[in-house]
Amino acid sequence: EYGTGRTLEEVVDIAEEIGYPVLARPSYVLGGRAMEIVYSKKQLIDYISRSADVTAGHPILIDQFLEDAFEFDVDALCDGDSVHIGAVMQHIEEAGIHSGGSAWVLPPYKITAEALEEIIRITEQLALKLNVVGLINLQFAYKDGQVYVLEVNPRASRTVPFVSKATNIPLARIASQLAVGAKLSDFELRKWDQSPYVAVKEAVLPFNKFPEESIFLSPEMKSTGEVMGVGLSFAEAFIKSQLGAGISLPRPVEGKQAFISVRDNDKQQVVLLAGKLVDLGFELIGTKGTATVIANSGIRIKVVNKVAEGRPHIVDLIKSGSISFILNTVEERKNAIIDSRSIRTSALTGNITTYTTISGAKAAIEGMLSIVESKLEVYNLRELIKP
Repeated sequence: EYGTGRTLEEVVDIAEEIGYPVLARPSYVLGGRAMEIVYSKKQLIDYISRSADVTAGHPILIDQFLEDAFEFDVDALCDGDSVHIGAVMQHIEEAGIHSGGSAWVLPPYKITAEALEEIIRITEQLALKLNVVGLINLQFAYKDGQVYVLEVNPRASRTVPFVSKATNIPLARIASQLAVGAKLSDFELRKWDQSPYVAVKEAVLPFNKFPEESIFLSPEMKSTGEVMGVGLSFAEAFIKSQLGAGISLPRPVEGKQAFISVRDNDKQQVVLLAGKLVDLGFELIGTKGTATVIANSGIRIKVVNKVAEGRPHIVDLIKSGSISFILNTVEERKNAIIDSRSIRTSALTGNITTYTTISGAKAAIEGMLSIVESKLEVYNLRELIKP
């Protein structure tokens, strides 16, 4: 569901008709500039007042926001008569994070075969219907068995270099030849999912250079580059992508702790992750609400004060150097955001590994478990990816 408004009243009416949460954005920006997930009328009015200089004279687009969905990117080639799927990639972070700031995995790892077939079918139909000659990129969301089309770009996308490296198929070069009359049948193109390994792209985020910038990923793109990790398993590929992006995942040692504080929507999911952190040898600490849920499941965890609850609090503990892993997801509330900002600043200063999404933390924990069980390998890509 979506709508467009040019006045405050129109925008509010559209948002309330669609139902919160919604994604609010100016109509003309790139890179997710000034895009925001809005959870209430009050937040929407505040968004419009803050973005007035960006949106002046332009309509504001309001889209239904799919919470707890996963996004997929598809790159494909079309010659006007037939379509070749270059790759289907899944975003590791949940929907709502800009594709340039999220991690991707190829092939997808959390989708049914039926939904994947539907994504491919829709891609083929749209490419042909739009008379594309060359590259096309589509973005999808998947939730509760339903596939949604978010965006269709009849052009090359930022995903093309990653896909081309991961599949050893020069998509841009072939697209250029299609544009001047070549046909897909002129090329020997194998299926995109025939590679024997997993490839993970991770965004390089410059938070250490901009300590006042929020580390919480959002619809606005914050990355300044990207790296790729390759492995025979998702965990191995993800760990390599983290190392390439400058993220050093901790090996737990005696006395080291993992801090967990998550928003209400994430509390049930975090119990499984807490158990895996204990398996890795971490001592757990958490804020009261999160710690209560984890403790009720039979996992030992110590309670620490939020910053607003008085000292000694979590920032004091971070500065002491005893914490080596942080999982912190935040509610859209002023006090929660202020607390998380101070946690983030201290974590950056101490170079502490921090994740701000459940899905990102889950991937990291799986990766740490894989390091314990086996060492990382170096592969010859020419041997792995035969032309």
